[in-house]
Amino acid sequence: MNTKKIALIGLGYVGLPLAVAFSEKFRVVGFDINTRRIQELVGGQDRTLEIDANLLASVKDNIQYTSNIKDTKDCDIYIVTVPTPIDKANRPDLTPLIEASKTIGSVLGKGDIVIYESTVYPGVTEDVCVPELEISSGLKFNQDFYCGYSPERINPGDKEHTVTKILKVTAGSTPEIAKQVDDLYKQVITAGTYLASSIKVAEASKVIENTQRDVNIALINELALIFNQMGIDTNEVLEAAATKWNFIKLTPGLVGGHCIGVDPYYLTFKAEELGYKPDLILASRQINNGMSKYIANQTIKEMIKTGKVIKNSNILILGVTFKEDCPDMRNTKVVDIIEELKDFGVNVDVYDPCVDYEVERHWYKHGIIQNPLESVKTYDAIIVAVGHKQFKRYTTSDYETLSKGVMLVVDVKNIVENPTWRL
Repeated sequence: MNTKKIALIGLGYVGLPLAVAFSEKFRVVGFDINTRRIQELVGGQDRTLEIDANLLASVKDNIQYTSNIKDTKDCDIYIVTVPTPIDKANRPDLTPLIEASKTIGSVLGKGDIVIYESTVYPGVTEDVCVPELEISSGLKFNQDFYCGYSPERINPGDKEHTVTKILKVTAGSTPEIAKQVDDLYKQVITAGTYLASSIKVAEASKVIENTQRDVNIALINELALIFNQMGIDTNEVLEAAATKWNFIKLTPGLVGGHCIGVDPYYLTFKAEELGYKPDLILASRQINNGMSKYIANQTIKEMIKTGKVIKNSNILILGVTFKEDCPDMRNTKVVDIIEELKDFGVNVDVYDPCVDYEVERHWYKHGIIQNPLESVKTYDAIIVAVGHKQFKRYTTSDYETLSKGVMLVVDVKNIVENPTWRL
C-alpha cells in the first residue's frame, strides 16, 4: 500500500469510481457533504449504479466515508470531483467548486496537492480555486501547497469504458508537480495518461471535448428538422451516408446530462467575457435545446391528424433520465417535453424503471407512475424518450395495449418498430 493518503471530495458519478480505483493502491478517504450519500455507501449501496454492490463490498476496508472534512486532515492529496453546473441564464455556477476549495483549505497542510477534475473554462483552477485555497489555509500557492488538473472523462452507465480504461489527461502547477500528478494517475489508469503542458491546456481540452460533440449533434438535429419537412426518414439518410469511411455517424435526439448540455456554456461564457461571440457554439446550443419543444409539438400534430382531442388527453412518456440504462437525471431534457405538453392542456404520465423515486421525490410532480403495462389505464399518445433496454423489448402489441383508440407512438430513440412518427 502506497504511503500517500488520498481524499476524494465529492462521491458522485465521478468521485466514487475514482475512490474505488485508488483504494486498491492507496489509503482513501471519501468525503461528501450529503450525509445520506455517506450512509448509503457505508451500507454498501451505490444509487448511481456505477459501482456494483460486490465491488463496493470488496473495498469497504480501504475507503473511509465521511461528511466531516477533519477526517481528511492527514491526507496528502485532495482530488475534487464536485459538479460544475450552470444557472438559469446559462452562466457557469462555480459555487460548488468555490465551497469545496474553502473546505479543503481549512485542512490543507504544507506540501499537499489539490487536483481538480471538475469541468471548467481555462483559468478557473488557478484564478478562482487557488485564491480560495490560499485564503482558507493561510498557505502560499506553489510554495506551501500545489495544484493539479485532470479532467474527468467518465461516461455514466457505460460498463465498458470505466474510469481506469479511459486515458487521462493530467497537468500540474509546476513541472515537478505535473510529473507527480501524472505518476499518481498512472498507478490506477490502465489506459495510460497524457501530460499536458499546463493546467489551462488541460482545462481547455476537456471543455472542447463536449463542445465538439454538442456541435456535431446539433448538425444532425438540424438535418432531422429539414428531412422531416421533406418527408424523408433521417435515420435512413444517415445509414446511407455512413457507408463512406470518413462520415461521422451520429443520431438525432435530446442533448442533456451533466456534460454535453452544460460544458459548452463554460467556454462561451469565457469567450464572451473576452469580447468574442462564439456564434457556432451558441447556435448549436440553441438547436439542441429546442428539440424538446419540437418533439412535443410533433406529438400534438400527430394527435390532431388522427382526430384526437388535445385538451385533457393522456400522454405517456417512457423514460426520463438523460441517457439509456442510467439513473442520472441531471439536466434531462425530457422534462422540457413534459412542460411543453402540459402547456397544451394534456395530462402526462412518466415511467422510468431506472430511477429511484425515493431519492428523486421532486419528480412526483411530473406524473410519475409504476409500470404502465401492469395498469388498465390507456393513452392517446406514447412518447419513447429514452432507449432503456426494457423499452427495446416492448412490442407492437404492448403499445396497442397501452393505447386509447388509434395507436400513436412517437419514437425519439429509433427503437420502435413502425412508429407513428420518428425523430
